[in-house]
Amino acid sequence: MLRWQIAIQEYRGNINIVHKSGNIHKNSDGISRWALPNTPDNPAYVPTGSKPQILIKGINITDVRTEFFEEVRDSYKLDKNFHIITSLLDKDCKDASLANSMDDIWKKSYEN
Repeated sequence: MLRWQIAIQEYRGNINIVHKSGNIHKNSDGISRWALPNTPDNPAYVPTGSKPQILIKGINITDVRTEFFEEVRDSYKLDKNFHIITSLLDKDCKDASLANSMDDIWKKSYEN
C-alpha cells in the first residue's frame, strides 16, 4: 500500500479516490487483492521478528540559480589563471609580472 501512496502522492489535490465495493467494481487491480502469505517463497518475505526495511527512492531537486552559480563561483576562486586575469582587469592596467605568472596558453590569449 505504501508503494501506491508514494506513486500517487505527486497528484495529491488533483485526484479524488473513491472506494467501490467488490460487487460494483468488477475489474479490480492489485491494490484490492489479498496479500500473499509471508513465506520464504514470497518475494516480499520478511522474517518474523525482524524490522522491515522500506526503501524509498527520492528525487533531489536543486535550485540552479543558487547552487550552480555558487559552484561556478567557487571553482573560479580556485583557478589560478582566472584569479590573475580578474586581478589584471580590476587594476585596469597591464602589470607585466602578474601577466607573466599565468600559464603560457592563458598568456597568449591575454596578450591578444
